[in-house]
Amino acid sequence: MRAQFVMSEIGVGLRRNLTMTFAVIISVALSLALFGGSLLMRDQVSKMKGYWYDKVNVSIYLCNKSDAEDNSESGSKACAKGAVTPDQKQQIETDLKKMELVETVHYESSDEAYKHYKERFGHTALASVVTPDQMPESFRVKLKQPEKYQVITTAFAGRDGVQSVEDQHQELDNLFTMLGYLNLAALGIMLIMLIVALLLIVNTVRVSAFSRRRETGIMRLVGASSFYIQVPFIMEAAFAGLVGGVFACVMLGAGQYFVIDHGASLRTKMELINFIGWDSVLTKLPLVLVIGVLMPSLAAFIALRKYLKV
Repeated sequence: MRAQFVMSEIGVGLRRNLTMTFAVIISVALSLALFGGSLLMRDQVSKMKGYWYDKVNVSIYLCNKSDAEDNSESGSKACAKGAVTPDQKQQIETDLKKMELVETVHYESSDEAYKHYKERFGHTALASVVTPDQMPESFRVKLKQPEKYQVITTAFAGRDGVQSVEDQHQELDNLFTMLGYLNLAALGIMLIMLIVALLLIVNTVRVSAFSRRRETGIMRLVGASSFYIQVPFIMEAAFAGLVGGVFACVMLGAGQYFVIDHGASLRTKMELINFIGWDSVLTKLPLVLVIGVLMPSLAAFIALRKYLKV
């Protein structure tokens, strides 16, 4: 009988405040969708870091004759002592292989560099005037711990025979920093939506409690406990939050299916990016649903303590 009464009270409350309940559902759904999207964005950035940092190399470009001539005219100290000598080249390779941080060392000759350049930029006008002797020799270094690429830069930058030390991690760091800012922006919008949802929940509970003040007064007179009187209001908020959480899960699933996986999606258009899969999405959905239920319930409980005199 008590369960039937509670369910009937929940139905009455939802019908009386249908518009506000709908607003709560939409606000909760949007805020939780942004919350889930932020978690997925964090997973995506972490996956991209692990994927790309494992593939990029640190390149040590060696001085050639044209570098020495150009730098002597410009006053640059790099390659001031001329092109790299065979002894310097051998010493650099030996020092690289001695470092525990280094996994592999690949030497690229000028001819190989020219071949790779033609493969990538052969369609440009500049490629027709570039000659093999203008391409620098280099060592391509793969690290066991890619995040420690600065150790190589510190050890070899400015060394005799070394033109420059370049690591592709710096470009990736800029990309991941930008993605991090976008994630923070999404979290900021999520917090604003969350505050709006909480205010709507509090107002909805206040209106519902005021509209049923006569019933709650009678229940107090017959000895009903505070918890028993509060349960219908808390359950109304929890139900609205659950529906909003379900909508948020649908939006996250739809985003994964239509934006990343299905048809002409990002996965087919941007093959170089290792996108997250359904395993990441499915692990976030239970958390979204739990927060969708607990957040409105807690807000309703706090509001009832202040506005419902029991």
